Amino acid sequence: MRILRSVRHKSCADGSLMKEFLLSAPLTEGFFSYLAHFGEVEALPNQGEGFYKFEKPDWFSIRGLAGDTTVEVRFRREVMHLTVDFLYLLFTSYREEGAIDIALLKQREQAVAKRVKEDLYGPD
Repeated sequence: MRILRSVRHKSCADGSLMKEFLLSAPLTEGFFSYLAHFGEVEALPNQGEGFYKFEKPDWFSIRGLAGDTTVEVRFRREVMHLTVDFLYLLFTSYREEGAIDIALLKQREQAVAKRVKEDLYGPD
């Protein structure tokens, strides 16, 4: 699955930046299960059957409905320049069928996490 383009964006009252992305394939429940390796996933049935939220504190959040080809992402503005590439990597690495190299993705995540922490909170 790939992000094809941003179809809408806006600044939010909390300082975050929201972008709605068009995807090359519909979201699946399996995609949100995969995201659980990298943050907290929550099903939100009161928003609609198949509606999910993914949270990666200090990075971004993803909200979407299984079956849709668009997804809403809210970025922490101060570190978006560091985290947007990882977001794209999460989408391009996901495979409905076949193996996903979670270990490699976790290594990339750790490298970005170090930079995010330094940008937000300063060096150790």
